[in-house]
Amino acid sequence: MSGPVFQLTCDLIRRPSVTPDDAGCQELIASRLSSAGFSVTRYDAQGVSNLWCTCTSDKPGPLVMFAGHTDVVPPGDPRSWRSPPFEPEVRDGRLYGRGAADMKSSLAAMVVAAERLLNVHRTSGTIAFLITSDEEGDALHGTRHVVEQLTKQNVQPRFCVVGEPTSNARLGDVARNGRRGSLNARLRVLGTQGHVAYAHLADNPAHALAPALAELVAIKWDEGDEYYPPTGLQVSNVHGGTGASNVIPGEMEVRFNFRYNTQHTAASLQDAVCTLLDRHGLRYDIEWQLSGEPFITQSGRLIRTVQEAVRAVTGQPCVMSTAGGTSDGRFIAPMGCDVVELGHVNQSIHKIDENVAVHDLEDLSAIYLHILRMLGSVS
Repeated sequence: MSGPVFQLTCDLIRRPSVTPDDAGCQELIASRLSSAGFSVTRYDAQGVSNLWCTCTSDKPGPLVMFAGHTDVVPPGDPRSWRSPPFEPEVRDGRLYGRGAADMKSSLAAMVVAAERLLNVHRTSGTIAFLITSDEEGDALHGTRHVVEQLTKQNVQPRFCVVGEPTSNARLGDVARNGRRGSLNARLRVLGTQGHVAYAHLADNPAHALAPALAELVAIKWDEGDEYYPPTGLQVSNVHGGTGASNVIPGEMEVRFNFRYNTQHTAASLQDAVCTLLDRHGLRYDIEWQLSGEPFITQSGRLIRTVQEAVRAVTGQPCVMSTAGGTSDGRFIAPMGCDVVELGHVNQSIHKIDENVAVHDLEDLSAIYLHILRMLGSVS
């Protein structure tokens, strides 16, 4: 196995960059991009590594940005892996290692695409890379932080491609042109602890919560639209009681999450929940944590370009979708740029023996190169 994308992917996998530790990945990428003519700026914050690299021509043109992350989720027990998670290994045409699909291979493909473009063509406008080590973690001091700094400097990207693993069955069959919003809630319903035999001296919060929770989860929030599936709520945790069978709990805690489309905002969902809880007469407190509002890139130049690039390399169509979890695209879209996520097949991400097809490595880089050329960065 050889080739620059394969080699760079392996070099990145060897660095155990469990979030938020970058483990030297960005230093390697910065060195490669600097040699290709990029200026390198660091926006590290609170133990998070953040890299911003730009290559600007003297000819005007769009700012085309690649975005991604060097951090990976923990591998778990290394003994569960067929080969060590941070030692890349090829078996049956697939490259194994933590981060192989999510998303060190995408970063390698992006870097090599930029190198190849600049080795052959004069460019117009700006090519940029925004890379963080805080995507798999809290996402507080990574892309969010860099975007804040860039906004203060009036940096305005026109197009952004995020290298998240979006493909389902084959490379490029699905790209994301938006994501649903994600809103988390921690609800505490308050009661009065007591003996189950003396219920009149207590106030059972479980009994008060049950009908309100049943109504909440039964709500049909919307029908979805041409871009998004219907908004949904899922309960993830329910806690209460002392563990004893003869004690009425003094409080109940429920955690739930909204995945919502652009028919709602975080504020409108919060208002709806609190109105329901108040109507049921609950004594409660609730904490909200917004992971990101929904965003959408509608039909236009970026989507056409991505679809044309995928077809040019693979001969197959590329479908746009907003399914899946959140991504750092939610921080980039508010800058006013179009955002599309496109990367490798996602069937093994976050799993034991994470892997990517070796033959897809060069193909993804070729897709990224087509995108750069077609977005007007070539004079």
